[in-house]
Amino acid sequence: MARTAESVHAVIKAYDVRGVVGDQIDADFVRDVAGAFARLVREEQASRVVIGHDMRASSPDLAAAFADGVTAQGLDVILIGLASTDQLYFASGLLDCPGAMFTASHNPARYNGIKLCRAGAKPVGQDTGLATIAAEVVEGVPAYDGAAGSVSEHDVLDEYASFLRGLVDLSTLRPLTVAADAGNGMGGHTVPAVLGALPLTVEPLYFELDGTFPNHEANPLDPKNLVDLQAYVRSTGADLGLAFDGDADRCFVVDELGNPVSPSAVTALVAERELAKEPGATIIHNLITSHAVPELVTELGGTPVRTRVGHSFIKQQMAETGAVFGGEHSAHYYFRDFWGADSGMLAALHVLAALGEQDRPLSELMSKYDRYAASGEINSTVADAAERTAAVLEAFAGRSQSVDRLDGVTVNLNDGAWFNLRASNTEPLLRLNVEARTADEVDALVAEILTVVRA
Repeated sequence: MARTAESVHAVIKAYDVRGVVGDQIDADFVRDVAGAFARLVREEQASRVVIGHDMRASSPDLAAAFADGVTAQGLDVILIGLASTDQLYFASGLLDCPGAMFTASHNPARYNGIKLCRAGAKPVGQDTGLATIAAEVVEGVPAYDGAAGSVSEHDVLDEYASFLRGLVDLSTLRPLTVAADAGNGMGGHTVPAVLGALPLTVEPLYFELDGTFPNHEANPLDPKNLVDLQAYVRSTGADLGLAFDGDADRCFVVDELGNPVSPSAVTALVAERELAKEPGATIIHNLITSHAVPELVTELGGTPVRTRVGHSFIKQQMAETGAVFGGEHSAHYYFRDFWGADSGMLAALHVLAALGEQDRPLSELMSKYDRYAASGEINSTVADAAERTAAVLEAFAGRSQSVDRLDGVTVNLNDGAWFNLRASNTEPLLRLNVEARTADEVDALVAEILTVVRA
């Protein structure tokens, strides 16, 4: 595989490594990334690296190549085998060592990638190591003149499951029926381990580990991928449904009626539970999360902190503020007690605990957190994102109460509605999110904005 600066930077992205196997990523490339990563963390006194992988056909061989690259640099390797991404984060925290997770999350089968972290699940991004790794891969990774490292195995699945259950008070959990859609991803591996010890009847859907994703994309953020779970909840009479993405670090919730629960509402629910344990604590939310989240946090005496979209920003704010919890619209949920890393499974346990400690159905329980209507994220292909954004700002100039530019532009309107426009970092897209008091107001506002964006 040809190795140029352009080809390397196309795969080593802002937050992780990701590309098409055989075309952009192969064993030799992974070995070099591993060597550069090992050199980076060895300078920080690391002596071993933990490696996990998902169920994609290419993952075991790529993980083995990464292990070769790490041991060639004199560091030891601990293999945990099949794992969800948050299970790898757990291993990094438990073993206090850097980690590498082989997954392309919800991307199609031909893709694979690597999520890297330092000891304690601290993220490695463009500004915190990936740029250094990319430069070294382009220039050539220097050989190590010392002894090679060793390889050992450590199955952490049961420890991971027990640890998560220990973070949530499940003592009053009543028997519930849970429909769970793993999307043929790693949820089929972790759900039985975590939920099997609880008074739950789990109705499994697509639990067979299959990296070709034969039933639907393992991306619950797209509504079409929730349709099977919604129908399954209704047909089984389940109390709720849980949908996981390919590497099972994100979790979406469906109520007993088969209706999706907004990740913002889940964020608000978990925030309320964490604030009950630690009054006055800080809660992180990204800027396109519903305004219901900071409102509720403030009402409960907590401190809401708003951040840009993206896990690196959330994790940075978690570390800087000591926040107990953080939530994103994309169903990533971050916990201080989980090394500041994200775990959809831990958020699911909070939802189960909240539902199971009282007798109301989930739709009623969650109604208090749904204060507004929202559009969800709407993408538009544009030739010039900055020019289209300026046109929208001009069109709404007379109705804008305030405009901020923390991430794209967020416009607060005089009637209490708001919208955010953000340009994609990787595609010629403008992403629109709108929130207002009613669905009709949202629809009208979306139509008005898109008329300008797509002119």
